[in-house]
Amino acid sequence: MRNFILTSLFLFLCLVPAGAEAARFSGAYLYQLCQMDKDGKEIVKGGHAVCQAYIAGVIDYHTVLQSMKIAPKLDICVPEKTGSATLHAVVLRYLEKNNTHDGFVAAPAVTMALYEKYPCGKK
Repeated sequence: MRNFILTSLFLFLCLVPAGAEAARFSGAYLYQLCQMDKDGKEIVKGGHAVCQAYIAGVIDYHTVLQSMKIAPKLDICVPEKTGSATLHAVVLRYLEKNNTHDGFVAAPAVTMALYEKYPCGKK
């Protein structure tokens, strides 16, 4: 599943013209992609795959920083067996409650959402 998500993100980024602003995900844009209807179905076609791939990318980057011992102050420790759908729900709930991230790059909002749920050192 992780390979599917990463492949989806790669394909999405390849389809965006070079230099296009769409390659920068704002909090509002990520929220739009992550949204679901009352039955849990995606509102934007393909949105859930892109949403989950973005979240996975943020986690992967954070893991690289941790391995280099340069993790930021908001150090997240997502349990290895946590599924993409669970992470998606955590981030979506955070974005629903915190629209202050709408106009900014979405990565810090994802990190903050995951930190609330999965801070290092707490179980």
